[in-house]
Amino acid sequence: MSKKVIEIRNIIRNFPLGQEIVKVLKGIDLDIDRGEYVAFMGPSGSGKSTLMNLLGCLDTPTGGSYILNGKDVSKMTDSELAEVRNKEIGFVFQTFNLLPRTTALDNVALPMIYAGASKADRKKRAEEVLTNVGLGDRMDHKPNQLSGGQRQRVAVGRALVNKPSIILADEPTGNLDSKTSVEIMNLFDEIHAAGNTVILVTHEEDIAEHAHRIIRLRDGIIESDTRKEVVSSE
Repeated sequence: MSKKVIEIRNIIRNFPLGQEIVKVLKGIDLDIDRGEYVAFMGPSGSGKSTLMNLLGCLDTPTGGSYILNGKDVSKMTDSELAEVRNKEIGFVFQTFNLLPRTTALDNVALPMIYAGASKADRKKRAEEVLTNVGLGDRMDHKPNQLSGGQRQRVAVGRALVNKPSIILADEPTGNLDSKTSVEIMNLFDEIHAAGNTVILVTHEEDIAEHAHRIIRLRDGIIESDTRKEVVSSE
């Protein structure tokens, strides 16, 4: 199995705006290894959300290639992309995106329905994941019975349930107070420590500091890409 989970070559994304063509991503090259913890930063309009949508197979590039876990997803059809999204990618959004009339357990199990898992397997795995994210005692609660931080934990559980290749988190603490943000970021640290590849988009420096690698975008290109030195305890 390749060490690289993401290989991007010369990715371009243009959007038509009336008669104009807006060039949002201008030829991005990027490799992300399995097990990395990466943050994307950049001002509004830098292209970070567009890049996140491409990485998450929510959008396809105008040009260039994107290899995810050995598969070229840049040429896939919408239905093929939907399958890749469900199997390979766990999403965590700023707004949680939970089904309001559905329990925490059923929200977490949802991606497994699309994956074709049996009811018994879905229940077992969803219970396991909710326990891991600290909500073992809240499985039957609906989103309106949970705090913002608990809702985000449900969303994290849902992202993890299919054991994806990458976890993509878009401003995961954007709707949370600072104390709850710290708790959620500690949870991401644990998820990464368990061997998951975590990629987050944030405009907050203190959130990005949790990552081991910070990639800054500006005007559709990568401005800087820094790995933090991990200090060994020898």
